Amino acid sequence: MKNVKITTTGGILTDSEIQAYVDRGRELKPGQKLLSLDISVDGDYVDLSYQYEDRPFERIRRITGYLVGTLDRFNNAKRAEVLDRVTHDVTDDCEDVYVDAV
Repeated sequence: MKNVKITTTGGILTDSEIQAYVDRGRELKPGQKLLSLDISVDGDYVDLSYQYEDRPFERIRRITGYLVGTLDRFNNAKRAEVLDRVTHDVTDDCEDVYVDAV
């Protein structure tokens, strides 16, 4: 339970029960750091809410059939192709669109 903020409401749990819930949270997302665990006890039922550390976002692009995160392995022609790409703006011109749900 090191470095994990644990909040328990609605009842009392033993240390071994809490440790089991922490272990389960770590099993659910291996490789992600478990930051906190909120435990809500309601009679025989327990609601668990896990919060994990955010993972860094890596941009992946599709360039001529290749999925790439960085351009460090591209030759000069591929890098020039990336620089020549046109980006398209997304505008709010679609405000008047109405969809009738059936």
